[in-house]
Amino acid sequence: MDDLQAVSWLNGKVRLLDQTKLPEELVLLEISDHRHIVAAIKNLAVRGAPAIGIAAAFGVVLAVWQADESDRTDFLRNANRAIDELKATRPTAKNLFWALEKMRHVMSKNLNRPLRQVKEAMLNEARAILQDDIDRCRKIGEIGQELLPIRCTVLTHCNAGALATGGHGTALGIVRSAIAKGKKVRVFVDETRPLLQGARLTTFELAEDNIDVTLITDTAAAWAMKRGFIDVVVVGADRIARNGDVANKIGTYGLSILAKEHKIPFVVAAPLSSFDPDLATGADIPIEERDGDEVRRIGSLQIAPEDVPVFNPAFDVTPHNLISAIVCEKGIARFPTEEKLAQWLK
Repeated sequence: MDDLQAVSWLNGKVRLLDQTKLPEELVLLEISDHRHIVAAIKNLAVRGAPAIGIAAAFGVVLAVWQADESDRTDFLRNANRAIDELKATRPTAKNLFWALEKMRHVMSKNLNRPLRQVKEAMLNEARAILQDDIDRCRKIGEIGQELLPIRCTVLTHCNAGALATGGHGTALGIVRSAIAKGKKVRVFVDETRPLLQGARLTTFELAEDNIDVTLITDTAAAWAMKRGFIDVVVVGADRIARNGDVANKIGTYGLSILAKEHKIPFVVAAPLSSFDPDLATGADIPIEERDGDEVRRIGSLQIAPEDVPVFNPAFDVTPHNLISAIVCEKGIARFPTEEKLAQWLK
């Protein structure tokens, strides 16, 4: 899967692997308009906190790539409008805002140069954000695999793999790195309702890499733990508050409670670009709520009355006291607290 990137740049266009089509079809979208990047982030053609940050960075490049190189005012207007539109796509993942601020900074820093050079500087920055994420994920995998026993079964939630990042993955990066070290790792994947990212995406990734994978329903997780099938839970993160509270795909909080009850380590893997030192606790993290039809339907199949009210938060917050360890590219914080994480955020 490392060879099949969720986001890439090719000949003046952004190439996205359309994750709404997996696993039935392998569809590559070639996008030349930043507004189509906006739509792709909103409709989850590209998803996963690091991946949407990367896509958004390239989206800013698209907004100016064909711009008149003699009109600096129009260039700035196009870039800033694109940044604002991309910021408005999804509220929870910190990586989106982190990447867009990096793009705004590199544009501002180079504005005294010819606009052709500003464009090139912005493209180079977007490419650097992509490569940086790949490097961070590999480092997270290398560090985090130390937490996995020589033989173990990992339960993971949603998709925190190559499809959600620049490549390699965060939670799945730990699994991949452990296997590369010769460890015998099996993976249980819960389906992750309502959009089934675990069933559709994580099982696809792991099967592509010939990693031993078993799919379970979300409701089977407690019983799998009770039966002794699970040795460690490893998940990703969309935003981490200063005290170590973690926002991740809805259902993560419930798994952390189950893991604590069954005395199973609960590990979070995320790059520093997912950390938000401006937010004191998880209570401050904005939680996206999505369309009720995502719950009323599975694909085109209606499974509930069309007018039934739906509460559909895309994320929940796991308190830091339920987390055994947070892994980032700088190391491992066991039983994370604000004081332990502060060393990474200086």
